[in-house]
Amino acid sequence: MSPLRWIGLAALVGMLAATPWLGDATVVQYGINALLVATLAQAWNIIGGFAGYPSFGNSVFYGLGTYGTAIAMAQLGLPFWVGLACGALLSSVFAALLGIPLLRLRGPYFAIATLGLSGVMSAIMANLDIAGRNIGLILPLIRGDVLFYELSLGLLIATTSTVVWISRSRFGIGLIAIREDEAAAEVMGVNTTTFKIAALVLSALFTAIAGGIHAYWITFVDPASAFDSTLNVRMVIMAMFGGPGTIFGPVIGAFALSAVYEILANSISTAAALFFGLVIVLAVVFMPKGVIDIGGGFRKLRWQYFVQNIRENRL
Repeated sequence: MSPLRWIGLAALVGMLAATPWLGDATVVQYGINALLVATLAQAWNIIGGFAGYPSFGNSVFYGLGTYGTAIAMAQLGLPFWVGLACGALLSSVFAALLGIPLLRLRGPYFAIATLGLSGVMSAIMANLDIAGRNIGLILPLIRGDVLFYELSLGLLIATTSTVVWISRSRFGIGLIAIREDEAAAEVMGVNTTTFKIAALVLSALFTAIAGGIHAYWITFVDPASAFDSTLNVRMVIMAMFGGPGTIFGPVIGAFALSAVYEILANSISTAAALFFGLVIVLAVVFMPKGVIDIGGGFRKLRWQYFVQNIRENRL
């Protein structure tokens, strides 16, 4: 990136950081949700965008981060920061252990294998006394939307900075090689198993921290909300819409779709679900590389950019 772009990016971050002092409570609360969802989309981008493994199990990492933080605080009386670390560690260890068998599967087989994980983990938590069973857990009440906003912004910056590092590192080159042709990557000497597990653990780490922040913000967790499989669908759609395998695509997609989703969910709840289904179909057909690729497409082919994508999809 050129120095001018870095300056513009720094100015944007500064504006976002100043939002709690410029906007009202509603804007701050919307901002927390948008920043956390953008973090989830960016975290999914590590395993789904760069490595090319479409995970539908990231909502499990979110739930483990949520419950790890909640149990540490509500049941063990530990501080928030310790609880957050416990949730992140629990999720990372689970991802590493889960990755050993599941990452041997490829393509749709991996996606199907991860699809039912949320339901299984939700059922387990609903039967554990330490997790509050079906009733859930209530965390200590704290009034500090500004704190949670800044925490969410800091987490998004940390996640995006990690993606920047991945895109420029040998590790990132290895992930892209796996995405393009895993067999060829193995022949070239890439330790595909290690690379994939590392990507899954990184994705789980940031997802779990987002879950922990959200748990303390709303001060309540239960199995149904912590392991909500529709949250994983939103991560995938936002990353796909913005541009999987890019640095800022998932963030742009998350901010854009979060705004529309909030409007539709408040007016007609069923329209929000229909909207997301329509978005993923249109995004895959008309702009498979995401909205972030449209600028380059218009410069090269203008309206023919969409026509070319339609032809490549054989429609």
